[in-house]
Amino acid sequence: MSTSEPDVTVVVGAYEAMPYLVKCLESVEAQTLGAERIEIVAVDDGSTDGTGEYLEEFAARSEIRTTVVRQKNSGGPSGPRNVGLGLARGRYVFFLDADDYFGEEALERMVAMGDRAGTDVVLGKVVGVNRGAPKSMWKKTVERADVFDSQIKFTLSAQKLFRRALLERLGITFDEGLKTGEDALFTLETYLRGGGVSVISDYTCYYLVGRDDGKHVTKSGSYLLRFDSARALMGLIAQYVPPGPQRDKLMVRPFVVTLLPQFGPGFLKQSAEVQQKRMDLAAPLMAAYWNPGVARRLKPAERLRLHCVALGRTDLLTGALTELKKGKQPERVGRGLNGTYHLALPYFRDRSAGIPDHIYAVPCRPLWRRLPAAGRTRLRRLRKWAAANPVQRVESPSAGGRG
Repeated sequence: MSTSEPDVTVVVGAYEAMPYLVKCLESVEAQTLGAERIEIVAVDDGSTDGTGEYLEEFAARSEIRTTVVRQKNSGGPSGPRNVGLGLARGRYVFFLDADDYFGEEALERMVAMGDRAGTDVVLGKVVGVNRGAPKSMWKKTVERADVFDSQIKFTLSAQKLFRRALLERLGITFDEGLKTGEDALFTLETYLRGGGVSVISDYTCYYLVGRDDGKHVTKSGSYLLRFDSARALMGLIAQYVPPGPQRDKLMVRPFVVTLLPQFGPGFLKQSAEVQQKRMDLAAPLMAAYWNPGVARRLKPAERLRLHCVALGRTDLLTGALTELKKGKQPERVGRGLNGTYHLALPYFRDRSAGIPDHIYAVPCRPLWRRLPAAGRTRLRRLRKWAAANPVQRVESPSAGGRG
């Protein structure tokens, strides 16, 4: 067994992971990168289903150097990941959930990408198995993605390849005080403070598995934890990105992914006490971070809901949700020369509600941009000619001749 520095440390935090753990570890052994270039640090977080025993059995027989830590349950994924990170020796670290598994070439491709591009984070394409998975960021492979203008801000899970030197130099670890969203905080910090992010879209590197026993972490937890997550992520963005369009682009993520679901159709089923509690928790976040730059990047129905939250108007929010729940297609109202129109969603131009028109606005391409390419070319030529040949006003001979 090799004692040299491996290319990748695969950190596996495992809690009640059987039988999923079997396929998970088999996928590490099947990597084309080679056993001598990989190490596994597996942390059993107080399991009672045989997870710890299976890890020890695996470590005893696998060609991959495997360290097993068994500890009392920590109550979340951050503790085991931090333990694994502290023991890692690889140039890169990958946090592999015990429910999930790799594509065979995943680590080889990701390490090659990180080395070639010199980036500190590498995203490998993810697909869901018995569950959904993010899709918008996998349109093409790129050596350096733009954190602000690309879709990578919508994949902040920890299942990525991270350069360990970056994590050690900046002291980036998982926040053990957060019980959900801790991976988003960790990953976004590496996006913002690291030396670049690469995306592999032409090969499925990671299979995200939906457990049928209800134990997957994203399916559990109080709504209070979601507000903790939103507060932490918004605070991180504000810490590292100054006010302006770049910050607004990133703020869309916590507003849409974390905060907005707290004010969806399920809000109507909550007691008045819980509804008010949610509004109270949202109030300081809305006051600090909700602004027109963020709002205009949302869809009108999303914008309307959050505007009601920003106003602190539970009555308007519940009324809007009730109408939106009916699924009626809203009327399109008006269209200016710049292409903007409005959706007649609840309270549109209702003076008693006082919600401004821009909340309902849908910007779209101006009419000239929707012309075929040849038509746009002719229009540009016409405008160029008109600019070079201004119309001269010619007065009538009799003008001004009256005495």
